[in-house]
Amino acid sequence: MPKKPKPIFQFSNVVVVNGSVGSILKTWDHTNSKHQEKGFYYEVYIREFNTIIEYHEKQIQHFVYSKTLSKKEESYYEPF
Repeated sequence: MPKKPKPIFQFSNVVVVNGSVGSILKTWDHTNSKHQEKGFYYEVYIREFNTIIEYHEKQIQHFVYSKTLSKKEESYYEPF
């Protein structure tokens, strides 16, 4: 039996979406979503807009706190 993939982001992770900083509120597999693309979907609270927006995992990047990343770390934070 193949391993079930795990989500990249978890509740309360600080992320960047379309240049805005947000926080992950909810995570679910595409089978529980209105969307057809495979992968995980997330509800993200975007403070700049004071709203919650749904995004596919490919649209989200980790927020990096003032740190210069090594090449290995950069590859970890790159979207799929």
